[in-house]
Amino acid sequence: MKKVFINPDLPQEPSFFKDEFNQHLVNEVHPDDWANPTPATCYNLVVIGGGTAGLVTAIGAARLGAKVALVERGFLGGDCLNVGCVPSKALTRAGRICADIRNAASYGVGGNLELENFTANFAKVMERIRKIRARIGRHDSAERLRDLGVDVFFGEATFRDKTSILVNDLTLRFKKAVIATGSRPATPNIPGLKEAGFLTNETVFNLTHLPKRLMVIGGGPLGCEMAQAFQRLGSKVIIVQKKTLFLPNEERDAAQLLSDSFAKDGMQIRLNMEVTNVTVKGPEKWLELRSESHSEVVAVDEILTGVGRSPNVEGLDLEKANIRFNLEKGIEVNDFLQTTNPCVYAAGDVASEYMYTHTASATARIVIQNALFWGRKRFSNLVIPWCTYTDPEVAHVGVYVRDARAQGLPIKSYTIPMHQVDRAIIDGEETGFVKVHVREGTDHILGATIVARHAGEMINEVSLAMVMNLGLGDLVKVIHSYPTQAEAIRQTADAYLKTKLTPRLEKVARLWMKLNR
Repeated sequence: MKKVFINPDLPQEPSFFKDEFNQHLVNEVHPDDWANPTPATCYNLVVIGGGTAGLVTAIGAARLGAKVALVERGFLGGDCLNVGCVPSKALTRAGRICADIRNAASYGVGGNLELENFTANFAKVMERIRKIRARIGRHDSAERLRDLGVDVFFGEATFRDKTSILVNDLTLRFKKAVIATGSRPATPNIPGLKEAGFLTNETVFNLTHLPKRLMVIGGGPLGCEMAQAFQRLGSKVIIVQKKTLFLPNEERDAAQLLSDSFAKDGMQIRLNMEVTNVTVKGPEKWLELRSESHSEVVAVDEILTGVGRSPNVEGLDLEKANIRFNLEKGIEVNDFLQTTNPCVYAAGDVASEYMYTHTASATARIVIQNALFWGRKRFSNLVIPWCTYTDPEVAHVGVYVRDARAQGLPIKSYTIPMHQVDRAIIDGEETGFVKVHVREGTDHILGATIVARHAGEMINEVSLAMVMNLGLGDLVKVIHSYPTQAEAIRQTADAYLKTKLTPRLEKVARLWMKLNR
């Protein structure tokens, strides 16, 4: 299977080992025999990058009648399909099944079977991931794009000037362009790490054998998801986090529940510690860990890093197009996602701190309207939820309490623990809570955090309420199917309404009922 890169000095996309499923995927997202088309005289829109933001932009614009070119140097589908959302969620799903099997006795299931020591067939788990990736890859295929009217070019894109780019030896002229080159995993600066070798989300899904001992560096979303999944699949995982809690941007009680869940899974947790050095001794990788008061050395078989992401801005010759950028923050854009070159816009990870697939899709829709139809859609108007897909999941939308206080917003929170929700009790999934923040004295929803096994599904109801400007009190009117875990959201609305029943109103109501007996 060929490697698809040209310039070794640029950040490299992942490569796939050759099996029938990976070969099928590559046939869809970067066919070996693909011939770049003859460029049009001028395109309404040239899109650089074939990840989520680029694909949504190109397909949406082509369906509206625009003449569109899309340039991709690696694999169509970007991180989400190839090394991100799709394979990672398939892996966490397998880990969750393993945990359920080991916990089956608590549901009265299993009889005399020894399920506590159940182990997964890791090779089959990874094979399923490759099957899923190949199947979903059809939606992002070069052939499908061509059939929709998009000219697909594979190669390195560099700006020639303010209104044209070069792809290999071809010149693509445009009226408008979109930079959607995405992001890549950041590499921690740890002595010896590069020499020892390590995994990132771009390489971890090529594993076919389960690491017996795995060190995960970083307690953000990626590190937490992968650490828990590998622990449940049978690895002995140590997770190291420099800060005092996992998911440091989330609410402290949410992060604490996640830490408790990791401990329950048997994971070794090292908070307030960092890796200071890595050495190789035979087949083992030895890591030195330090905190202010403690140090230790641990030996593992593999290291996985998840310490954040960096925008892909190198190698584009952005200066030639008068486009300002920052190596850490990405492309500089205004609220309409327009760069310092008024003919060029940016979408997705390369221009946003919210590095999520759904945000990339939303920014692409803004760009289509603003670039092609003189729209004035603003990024700041978006209501963006997100979720870390651990068990329990941690989902959030809107502001945090700390944000509201920093902005001087009076805020009040209504919290329902999941152990008060009938369906959560039935399912044996009582860990977590639903917490909704409103502007004090009103039912105007400012934000919400949900920690629950299905928090990623539940947060969408709160997001919809915020988009439609519905108050928390309005959610009482929504009849929720019983029993569901989403009833916890209605219960937070009930808790709000109870505060409206003042002692005076309660006294009047009781008097009224007494008079009407």
